[in-house]
Amino acid sequence: MPGTNLTREEARTRADLLHVDAYDIELDLSSAREGGTFRSTTVVRFSATTPGADTFIDLVAPGVEEITLNGAQLDPASFADSRIPLPDLAAENELRVVATCAYTNTGEGLHRFVDPVDGETYLYTQFEVPDARRVFANFEQPDLKAAFTFTVTAPAGWVVVSNSPTPTPAGDGDTRVWSFEPTGRISSYITALIAGPYVGVFDSYENGDQKVPLGVYCRPSLREFLDADAIFAVTRQGFDYFQEKFDFPYPFAKYDQLFVPEFNAGAMENAGAVTFRDQYVFRSKVTDAAYEARAATILHELAHMWFGNLVTMEWWNDLWLNESFATYAEAVCQAEAPGSQWPHSWTTFANQMKTWAYRQDQLPSTHPIMADINDLEDVQVNFDGITYAKGASVLKQLVAYVGQDAFFQGVQAYFKRHAWGNTRLPDLLGALEEASGRDLRTWSAAWLETAGINVLRPSITLNTDGEIESFAVLQEAPALPAGAKGEAVLRPHRIAIGLYELADGALVRTDRVELDVDGPRTEVPELVGRHRPAVVLLNDDDLSYAKIRLDEDSLAVVTEHLGGFTDSLPRALCWASAWDMTRDGELAARDYLALALSGIGRESDIGVVQSVQRQVKLALDAYADPQWREEGTARWAAAAEEHLRAAEPGSDHQLAWARTLASVARTEGQLALLTGLLDGTVEIKGLAVDTELRWTLLTRLAATGLADEARIAEELERDNTAAGQEHAATCRAARPTAEAKAEAWAAVVESDTLTNYVQEAVIAGFHQADQRELVAPYAAKYFAAVKEVWETRSHEISQRIIGGLYPALQVTQDTLDATDAWLASAEPAPALRRQVVEARAGIERALKAQAVDTAAGGR
Repeated sequence: MPGTNLTREEARTRADLLHVDAYDIELDLSSAREGGTFRSTTVVRFSATTPGADTFIDLVAPGVEEITLNGAQLDPASFADSRIPLPDLAAENELRVVATCAYTNTGEGLHRFVDPVDGETYLYTQFEVPDARRVFANFEQPDLKAAFTFTVTAPAGWVVVSNSPTPTPAGDGDTRVWSFEPTGRISSYITALIAGPYVGVFDSYENGDQKVPLGVYCRPSLREFLDADAIFAVTRQGFDYFQEKFDFPYPFAKYDQLFVPEFNAGAMENAGAVTFRDQYVFRSKVTDAAYEARAATILHELAHMWFGNLVTMEWWNDLWLNESFATYAEAVCQAEAPGSQWPHSWTTFANQMKTWAYRQDQLPSTHPIMADINDLEDVQVNFDGITYAKGASVLKQLVAYVGQDAFFQGVQAYFKRHAWGNTRLPDLLGALEEASGRDLRTWSAAWLETAGINVLRPSITLNTDGEIESFAVLQEAPALPAGAKGEAVLRPHRIAIGLYELADGALVRTDRVELDVDGPRTEVPELVGRHRPAVVLLNDDDLSYAKIRLDEDSLAVVTEHLGGFTDSLPRALCWASAWDMTRDGELAARDYLALALSGIGRESDIGVVQSVQRQVKLALDAYADPQWREEGTARWAAAAEEHLRAAEPGSDHQLAWARTLASVARTEGQLALLTGLLDGTVEIKGLAVDTELRWTLLTRLAATGLADEARIAEELERDNTAAGQEHAATCRAARPTAEAKAEAWAAVVESDTLTNYVQEAVIAGFHQADQRELVAPYAAKYFAAVKEVWETRSHEISQRIIGGLYPALQVTQDTLDATDAWLASAEPAPALRRQVVEARAGIERALKAQAVDTAAGGR
């Protein structure tokens, strides 16, 4: 029985049989304030290449009232396992399906949310990968494109937004009807509907004769925080850059950006109606890194209007191409667009995206960038660091390999050739080969069809005068993790080698050599005869995707002067290399802490600072010798307080250190400082103890037993918003009592009434690093419950429970053994197995790193 799954072969068979012309979809949302269900009527017109053949249409719904195919009534009882059978097709067909569909609180399908501030109901859709079928019957696969016409009945006074421009509603009384114009030919997963008393700000993008209406929406309770001008500024920057580079005008009639509640992802590229998580409407002070991240997301989704929406993958094995291209596009636009606020975006890319990719690529679930996606369950767990970050890293290298001009010339030809159609990877590679004159088949086989990560090291010998006698780049291909498919391979790399000298405490690049690295050893004759510089940095400018190691002399200089690099990118590369060495057990956790303590004070890039802060916390929690962990954490907490007090008043660094201290405060004095900041009896000049920072402080006080239910309720009364309710749920779950943990566990695992965001908040509070013994009994409960969770909850909900409640704090051989026993006996579905195996890998890595740190303690 298929359940809610769909295989690639089924999709291919259906695509060979059908050509879909158009959908007319009527949705009655007039009773949305009461919740429950809504009426969905779909009329779809399609042709069949083989008259008399059978097929099916997809639907996930509580019930079906009518199925009419070519005028003949079919039995509604035939609807089962998310499919409606369609027998004996004609050459030209018209199907009508009337169904009762359900609102959700999981962020999938048509999500329904009630704002506690105004009591109003807000709706939005989220359809990727296969959830349009929760709202209307459709052929749910990306290569069966069609025109979509939506007609929506909703309460009077509401705003209704879809892919086409919003029409003037008709009717009177308590409801209105919005009749949208048909879309262009698009895939079902990028259709959208957003409805409720949202408020909007409007503008337009104008370029010559082109005029694109722009809208930015949010709930009224967030309107005071909506900085629409800043959002429009980034959007216009993206329009200018992408239209020039793609040589193809924006393909849709308008561009709305809607900040919606309880959104699972960062954003979704619905054609002309992009939805974003409304945490991007900042209620409190955030660092510039948060604004940069929001801008990157805005540009990522805008790039999808061409790459993904105008031209769409044929099947989900090319999902990486959609996401990798948009991830590359967001970074290159920020780096190069005139007037960009974040020209250092490649530093952020190296610091965050590459780190994500390196971590994902060393898990047992690692896979080629072009993954083998057999069914929908495969793709739903493939929105990962390889699909996004490794793919984008490889595209960046491809640009260096073929040249940026040739790369974008190929992209331009690709868009013109395949507009409104579906493609496979060879279609893009063919266009790039034509533009660049390079044969990319070998490159594609090495980079896109194999898994794993290479390590690059310098091999340097000097003569007696300190001159370089020989210089080579050594390439290694570490074995893939146990359980991973495929074999490790060496790959061709385009890299730069940076040579740095110390001058008055600063590390300044004095020369740069760019070359192709291939095979286990690549000689670099250009460097022979030169005086050995203070630091030799492989993969300078971060052109390739590889783990980088410093030679012994360079490592010594970097350890002492990491903050001395005058540019942010080489600093980020060295920080990333040190962190990677820590994760790999080549650098003890205590040594990484020492490096952070010595270098972070000179780090000016706030994004790098915040990443190092998170990584130090993880190193202490997971990779440090348990007998030394408290000492190391105490040193980090003391440093956090020192940096907080010394930071420039009102600066991003000050806020980042306040949040760091709040995550690890442990002494009586540190906790008293948090309490004083929260109740106003203590002030630190320039530090705004605003709504979000208050909750951060309170969470730590709750976790240490200094804030009880009454204090949490008091703060919630002060901030009785959706975000406030989520923070309160985290605080309650964080309390250091058996009762609090039991309540949290029951709410998430034994009940399914929590919304997606409240569930996530409870999980965030449940695991506190200094409550290992308190939550240890839940390891056994986890393995007893996890399979049922997978089988009875939606994908988004189950995935968060499986990953969030795994006993990651129990870094012991017993946890590995319990995991292995469960894997051997439970017969989990492949997607569930993958998630648990990934979690297990974290324990295995932590045990190895702890052993290294323990040994380092005996030095």
